[in-house]
Amino acid sequence: MKKIIENIYDAIGETPMLRLSRITEHYGVEGNIFAKLEYLNPGFSKKDRPALQMIEEAEASGELKPGQTVIELTSGNTGTGLSIVCQAKGHPFIACMSEGNSMERARMMRALGAEVVLVPQTKNSVKGQVSGEDLKLVEEMAVKLTKERNAFRADQFNLKGSYRAHFHTANEMIEQSDGNIDCFVDILGSGGTFEGCAKKLKEFNKDIRCYVVEPENAAVYAGKDVINEGRHKIQGCGYAMDLSIVDKDLIDGCIAVTDEDVIQVTRDLARLEGTFVGFSSGANVCAAIQLLKGKEKGKNIVLTLNDSGLKYLSTDLF
Repeated sequence: MKKIIENIYDAIGETPMLRLSRITEHYGVEGNIFAKLEYLNPGFSKKDRPALQMIEEAEASGELKPGQTVIELTSGNTGTGLSIVCQAKGHPFIACMSEGNSMERARMMRALGAEVVLVPQTKNSVKGQVSGEDLKLVEEMAVKLTKERNAFRADQFNLKGSYRAHFHTANEMIEQSDGNIDCFVDILGSGGTFEGCAKKLKEFNKDIRCYVVEPENAAVYAGKDVINEGRHKIQGCGYAMDLSIVDKDLIDGCIAVTDEDVIQVTRDLARLEGTFVGFSSGANVCAAIQLLKGKEKGKNIVLTLNDSGLKYLSTDLF
């Protein structure tokens, strides 16, 4: 156990790993699902890790000056992590977020001292279903404000710190499971978690199979056509876009999940395991269940439970 810490960001990482035995029993599957409880980070999500990594790497290189403003686009989780880290390190932070994301995250970032700029969705978009087109509008705003404020862009879609942070996540997975890992699954948002974990897990054991998870309507890595303009309810993921930091050679397979199945599994995680988490966590577990029913029957699968269900109380998830 850590002794007294001097900064809140020192609490990031070293999250517990839980065997989801009640879930596997409920769904009648053989094998194990080992879940990293990333929602227990101080910002209630896995994105605290890359937030800290990107800022500390930029400070060390001199690219981020003392007291300089930091900007990033976010669905809410990276922004929350950056709000915490920047506040503790003395950097003003501006979060650019689509109006389609749940408002709990905007409120949390403001409470943590961030300036939150909400960007309207495209004309045909649906509240709670942020598409790649919506994200492009947020990107335009982030670029504009970065220039106007002479800010540092903590670009989670491109900075290497976004995935290097998850080398630590993977190392923790290996240690906590005693290396008994057959597969890793992860739904793609910025791609940092998949890239970092898959790279490090395959360095440990080249036979570990790494699967990307995508919403059924936006399964572009699986080579499928985008359906209904890529709309889905899994916030923070599935933007139907090519991700620059994802090495496709690390991908051993793709799994598509439906909104309905993801919602049910997320509710079951709360009811059966006591893990109160959001859509993307349910998506990861949903994919793991699919694998244990099929080609990975009887295997050990590791994944992350990405963020807290408290961030979705304004949605229909619960």
